[in-house]
Amino acid sequence: MTAHPDALPNSLTEPDGSAVIRVLSYNIRSMRDDTDALARVIAACDPDLVLIQEAPRFFRWRKKLARLAAASDLVILSGGGTAAGPALLCSLRATVERTEDILLPLTPGLHRRGFATAVVRFGGARLGVLSCHLSLQTDERYEQGGMLLDRLAGMGTEHAVAGGDLNDRPTGRTFRRLATALQDCWAVKPWGGEYTSIPTDPHQRIDAIFATPGIEVLGCGVPSGHAGVTDADLLAATDHLPVLAALRVPAVH
Repeated sequence: MTAHPDALPNSLTEPDGSAVIRVLSYNIRSMRDDTDALARVIAACDPDLVLIQEAPRFFRWRKKLARLAAASDLVILSGGGTAAGPALLCSLRATVERTEDILLPLTPGLHRRGFATAVVRFGGARLGVLSCHLSLQTDERYEQGGMLLDRLAGMGTEHAVAGGDLNDRPTGRTFRRLATALQDCWAVKPWGGEYTSIPTDPHQRIDAIFATPGIEVLGCGVPSGHAGVTDADLLAATDHLPVLAALRVPAVH
């Protein structure tokens, strides 16, 4: 799993108001594993936004998520139990315009799914954000992919980023549907590792970060070998590997 990629660009605001941001997507398996290792991985990635899947949803879930955010030097933006699992964390660099947790239609016998969404600003850049965890069932997953695209289109922002656990590979119907409409950030500018599942034997890419066409992808991948991210922590934190992207978001003019 060890890799030693070139460093990703650090977060900054350009003189023209555009913003370089770091976005992390991570399935944290309801924090059932080593939460100290999880917080260390997140903090080492130094993200501006964290798109979480499988956040705690039940007993005292807000307190658990708040503890993780604090340990990672972040704050809760939206989601968790109110979005059926997806959540958003952010750094204090973000100015929050609005948030919305969305529950998707329930298919009897299957898990409830949802989106955690927000509109935020970094410097002069304005960005829609969405975290998702799509269905294991093929047809439902494809429909949810369409709902994701509709939701991004309806956020009223020129630029948007979406990410999460797709439960689908790049050759799959739903993954291809998203990658046709959006930039698949790893495919555009691969950095670090490719495969996100499973940490002990990474062999498939089922977690991804997508960006609308106007965003410049500066690098995206599993942060194995990134400064402060150890293989031991990646193995102990949860049953997925995270995806980290550096993006340049144009200023709103």
